[in-house]
Amino acid sequence: VSPGNCWPLQGHQGQVVIRLPARVHLTAITVQHIYKEVSPSGTVISAPKDMAVFLLSLCFVPEGLDADGEEETLLGTFTYNVEREAHQTFHLKVRSTAFSSVKVLVKSNWGNPAYTCIYRVRVHGKMA
Repeated sequence: VSPGNCWPLQGHQGQVVIRLPARVHLTAITVQHIYKEVSPSGTVISAPKDMAVFLLSLCFVPEGLDADGEEETLLGTFTYNVEREAHQTFHLKVRSTAFSSVKVLVKSNWGNPAYTCIYRVRVHGKMA
């Protein structure tokens, strides 16, 4: 994780879909940003703030994703706090069903209208 080398999302909202290598019973998610002290801009206003995590049931075709075959299940909402640790773990509602894709929805950031930066996302769970 290098300051200034993030996964940028255009605007103050955005989403990322992560396809897992196997079906997993998800238990938690960890989101990481950088500390203000090491930020190239001297701020962390591009850090995600309000977020939601969904399990996805997706249909993949050779060209990519088939949006018509998508079903979402909300696992939880949380707030990433820039005044706390750089990496923060949030526990999710336990589901008995295993999924192979997860969507991380950023509802807002800490004030940057141009972009939102995510440095790392970790998905925790047990393989089905």
